[in-house]
Amino acid sequence: MPLRLVLPNLVTLLALCAGLTAIRMALEARWEMAIGAIVLAAFLDAMDGRLARLLKGTSKFGAELDSLADFVNFGVAPALILYSWLLHEVRSLGWIAALVFSISAALRLARFNVSIDDPDKPAWSVNFFTGVPAPAGALTALLPVYMEFVGVLPHWEEFAPVVAVYVVVVGLLMVSRLPTFSGKKLGTRIRRDLVLPLFVLAVLFVALLVSYPFEVLMVGSIAYLVSIIFAWRSYQRYLKGDAAGAQAGES
Repeated sequence: MPLRLVLPNLVTLLALCAGLTAIRMALEARWEMAIGAIVLAAFLDAMDGRLARLLKGTSKFGAELDSLADFVNFGVAPALILYSWLLHEVRSLGWIAALVFSISAALRLARFNVSIDDPDKPAWSVNFFTGVPAPAGALTALLPVYMEFVGVLPHWEEFAPVVAVYVVVVGLLMVSRLPTFSGKKLGTRIRRDLVLPLFVLAVLFVALLVSYPFEVLMVGSIAYLVSIIFAWRSYQRYLKGDAAGAQAGES
């Protein structure tokens, strides 16, 4: 087997190891390590697909392995973290919320796999996902944990029902038909004059994430939820443009 086919799958397996480690850290109540493992899994998940396309090492095996890893990393692991952290305080209600989130992640991944080769999609649809993708859903669902570590949300049993409802809402966003920004084309081509500023911003982001991880994750999660509104508006503009083009063609 060529090395170009092995490397992307190796990155996927490393991401899976990170997701499984997050589960272990949750069972040991080491929340910082658990969330750090989820963030690492999300980073590796973003890298494996790009690496496969760069090396021309995409394969059906790799796609299936990636989906299985994503379900564990972004469906099972966050649900167990949230349940072990606070949702267990409301017993069955918290477990139901965790189940809904995990099942939503599985359904979202299955729908994504089926729709990859849809020939009826317009060319501009590559700019959007249908529903919240699993990695973003996982990181966004953990927002209450970030808020506790930042000091915004106290660890009170009374907040558990609110967190359970929030987790269910994030799960429903994953299986919804709402358009969200995909970012697939982000970084494929970079203007030469923007290379150095991009390096500086990347270093700044990593430094902030390492120094203030929960603050960065909290702000990022809130910003992502707000971006759904702008993604929907952008999607509607594309639809109106297609409708106007169709009417002009008929006339």
